[in-house]
Amino acid sequence: MKKLLFSITLLVLTTAAANAQVPEDAIRYSWYPQNASARILGAGGVMGSVGGDITAGYVNPAGIGFYRVSEAVFTSGFGLTNTKASYRGNTTKESSNAFSFGPSGAIIARQQNRNNRSDAIAISFTQNASFKNTIHYKGLNNYSSYAEQFAEEFSGLNKSISEVLNTNSIAPYTAAPALYTYLIDTVRVNGNLIVKAAPEYILDQGKALQQDMIRNTKGGLYEVNLAYGSNLGAKWLWGASVGIPLVNYESNTVFSETDTSADQNNHFRSFSFTDNFTTKGAGVIARLGVIYRPKEYIRLGFAIHTPTYMTLTDSRQTTLHTIVENPVFDTTINSTMFTNGERGEAKYVQTSPLRAVLSASYVFREITEVSKQRGFLSADIEYVNHNGSRFSSDSNQPTSGEKAYYKELNTVVKDIYKGNFNFRVGGELKFNTIMARLGFGYYGSPYKEAPSKANKMTFSGGLGYRNKGFFVDLTYVHLVTNDFDVPYRLAAAQNTYASLKQMRENVLATVGVKF
Repeated sequence: MKKLLFSITLLVLTTAAANAQVPEDAIRYSWYPQNASARILGAGGVMGSVGGDITAGYVNPAGIGFYRVSEAVFTSGFGLTNTKASYRGNTTKESSNAFSFGPSGAIIARQQNRNNRSDAIAISFTQNASFKNTIHYKGLNNYSSYAEQFAEEFSGLNKSISEVLNTNSIAPYTAAPALYTYLIDTVRVNGNLIVKAAPEYILDQGKALQQDMIRNTKGGLYEVNLAYGSNLGAKWLWGASVGIPLVNYESNTVFSETDTSADQNNHFRSFSFTDNFTTKGAGVIARLGVIYRPKEYIRLGFAIHTPTYMTLTDSRQTTLHTIVENPVFDTTINSTMFTNGERGEAKYVQTSPLRAVLSASYVFREITEVSKQRGFLSADIEYVNHNGSRFSSDSNQPTSGEKAYYKELNTVVKDIYKGNFNFRVGGELKFNTIMARLGFGYYGSPYKEAPSKANKMTFSGGLGYRNKGFFVDLTYVHLVTNDFDVPYRLAAAQNTYASLKQMRENVLATVGVKF
């Protein structure tokens, strides 16, 4: 876990409105399960070589080349999420729900009589990932305090209190509010002037702090996609797509600590720190893919996704309420006092990882007349280079402080994340106008080192109906996520964390018509 730490002074940019990005931002837009139409999700999300579905534009656009008839589709769903968090021997549970949607749009196909060739264009819109969730954990901690990170930050700034407590503060969300409310202060110990957090007086007595953290997140990662696929004849298909990702992430985090002792003269009673944070922006991504059919019933697919280039804007506002003792001082401060009355903003560029997808499918009774096909079995192997995420300033003339900060942040991303493999397998059986599907997906850990296991698994099944140009698919997906959450990081002490287990139940439907 020590690799998660980097110099506090580099976390603070030279402008008062700046918001420091953190390593977790690197995988927010890359570690999520494959979203797709209800048909494809029912088969585990396999799309690397199956083709013939609007989802192909987001995985392997060569699959668009299987279309010979135009169609319009719409996908929507509803999900219920339950999250269990274990923190310092205590377990809490929270639930949330949200509507979602999958690939929706139109495919315009054109068939050429010469050499059985065809091509198609697809335009669609989807939600690649949902950020709707609630995480809550609490427990007794006699080892460290959340406030100690503010003390470490102020100590590392090498600035006086008056220099930090101004309307253009270099630490407007953290150290400045903590100093203003006396959550941290300078004290003399053995003749040396040090920075100390008020809760440390409780810890020095061997007593515990009651800690409580609740975080509500919402929003999603969306994408507008334009794809082209061409069927070159008996054996080869190729395709390309361009996507415009749209980012909308919002979080509200409240962390509180309370003195559990009856002593009213030990310098600290409680604090509550509220952090409101949003990220919005847009980007661009390109995908290239091919599908090869060495035999009429075998399909082999390969696709590569370029890194996603995104221009993002963070907005942040914090509130700190502190009650200290000796003497009693009860005060609340908002970060806008240190940012000229406005929410702070930071604009930057983030590049998400490269992806590569290798796939193979076996199609039962693969013939030109697709209505007589009897199903398929398919598997995808996907590689995601999570430690390839990069951050940079969006300024044409970044300051030396910005350059140093982003260089250090990118080094941390490379140190704590790794490339991982994702696996998807599934199939479909067709009974005249009715189809049945089953699938499984496994998404490996993106961390080089983790205090708790981390992975995602999907279990899915669904039914479909197709008749006279109309089709409807219904799918159930059970997603299990194992992860962890670090509420705060300290350079001088081992970090504490919560183990998370999330269960998400999703029901999706896709309806469509051929024309």
